Amino acid sequence: MKKLFKKPIGIIGITGIIMLGIFTLVACSGSDDSVTDEMDDDDEEMVDDTDYDITSVLSKFEGTGLSYEVSGNTVTFTTADLPNHSSPYWPTSNPLYEVYSGTNSSWNKNPNEIAEQNIVFTITLNPKEASSKQATPLGPIGISRNGVVFFNQYAGPNQPLTNEINSFDQYLGHPTGRDQYHYHIEPTYLTQQFGEDAFLGLLSDGFPVYGPIENGKTITNSDLDAYHGHTSATPDFPNGIYHYHITNQDPYINGNGYFGTAGNISR
Repeated sequence: MKKLFKKPIGIIGITGIIMLGIFTLVACSGSDDSVTDEMDDDDEEMVDDTDYDITSVLSKFEGTGLSYEVSGNTVTFTTADLPNHSSPYWPTSNPLYEVYSGTNSSWNKNPNEIAEQNIVFTITLNPKEASSKQATPLGPIGISRNGVVFFNQYAGPNQPLTNEINSFDQYLGHPTGRDQYHYHIEPTYLTQQFGEDAFLGLLSDGFPVYGPIENGKTITNSDLDAYHGHTSATPDFPNGIYHYHITNQDPYINGNGYFGTAGNISR
């Protein structure tokens, strides 16, 4: 697949001593539409103007029907959203069809199948903290390194995954009523293949998603901020970067909205 690259640039200068108060309100996902609000006064915080460049992780994206192209300071991913692993949700005629082999004794297959999609993400290569946080929508919120999309922690508007989780296949994904396969929680095919501390993909604000282990420690929700991330060095970003972690408790991948500014998603 063809990959075109250009280097982005960015500058910022500040003189004097300035006291900056920024108030943003974090909204939970309640519909397919993105929601932008300001934070409560109690959530006052300084916006980090660190310059990040995520170009180095683009080569990790590889999957059936997955391609990307860099133009200026953005990358555009086009994905057919087809997992590269077995599932009982593949049509029985597909070589990747496999009966459920997971450990959930309450597993119950939903009536949908995996089918080819056409989902396009346009994501910045230089993510920054947003001064006004935006709630994650229902539907795709990011893309994993094998091209399968990430969803947030809801089965529907403000509906937890409590029951829906019983329909997740042996690699913890499942399709929607429109046959759109996705991960709400840890994509175990990827963590088994690359490690639980590995880079797993990007949310649409450009910040990376990592597995549940960091420096040999299991990450819990208490280690992360309201958006389910933190800033530290990673194998891909030894100088440090803000990144999300997948944990085994709600909200799993993302919390009260994107940390950065969401890019464009079409499907």
